Amino acid sequence: MLTIARYTLLEALRNRLLSLTAIAVIAMFGLAEFIGELSITETSQVQAAISASILRVFSITITCVFVISAVSREINDKGLEIILSLPMPRYRYLAGKLFGFAGLSLLISVMAGIPLFLYAPAGPVIGWCLSLCCEQGLMAALSLVCLLAFSGLPRSFLAVMAFYLLSRSMEAITLLSAGPVLTSGTVTWEFMRFMVTALALLLPDLHAFTRSDWLVYGVEASEIPAILIQTLLYLTVLLSGGLFDLYRKNL
Repeated sequence: MLTIARYTLLEALRNRLLSLTAIAVIAMFGLAEFIGELSITETSQVQAAISASILRVFSITITCVFVISAVSREINDKGLEIILSLPMPRYRYLAGKLFGFAGLSLLISVMAGIPLFLYAPAGPVIGWCLSLCCEQGLMAALSLVCLLAFSGLPRSFLAVMAFYLLSRSMEAITLLSAGPVLTSGTVTWEFMRFMVTALALLLPDLHAFTRSDWLVYGVEASEIPAILIQTLLYLTVLLSGGLFDLYRKNL
């Protein structure tokens, strides 16, 4: 597992993924300074919030793209078949990949959080980086599972992005479904509310992850443990699904 994780991380370094991240962080720093010149009041808070929002989306996107492209290339080059032909359980391959992607997520989240120390206190920035690492780990695991299930790069990426956008906006959808502007009591309304409630229970609450307002108002003590518990729970579910799909494949 450690060998697979090591070479997964080396592949990211050889693809200059961290160099691309560094360029994006530097560009984001320049944009934040430009925004600071335009803002009239609360300059640091505005810079921190906008920088955190853009860096979060960039980090998630680049992680998902790398995971899907790297594993897809490994499958097309028959590297997966060679690895699984070795005398080792298949769960070690999946666990090794997840360990490697977790290490990459940690590096990217640390790099993304470096410029935020200029605009926010250290405590909220560390909490933001930890939450971003957890969020990237979840999306990396989902990308790996989707690729093993769909066996196609475009379909896997679309499924991952749809899952991410739905999870991010689930709280707003829940509030809209229970709003007074909708006609209540009808069969359609009851069915819609049931579906929204079921989806909200099944999907991770990514709205609570890596929030930009932490850098302005601080992080509550109960938020980070809740994020860690959610991460462990959904990683277990995704790992179980990935193992089921991997063991049923005839490679």
